[in-house]
Amino acid sequence: MEENKTVQEPAEEKKSSRWKSMVKKFGIGGIIFFTVKGIITSTLIYFLGKNFWTVISNYFTTMFD
Repeated sequence: MEENKTVQEPAEEKKSSRWKSMVKKFGIGGIIFFTVKGIITSTLIYFLGKNFWTVISNYFTTMFD
């Protein structure tokens, strides 16, 4: 029983240490920066992808007219 507890405790420490290592590597500002960057990139891909074929077709129709 006691051996079981010692095996499970390091697994819980690994999860928290991953967060700690990311905070040490990037800092709070870096994590906020990458989160905002991801939101902006996702928004741009969504809205540009929505009108992508319309823009391309308009470009080629005006080019050949």
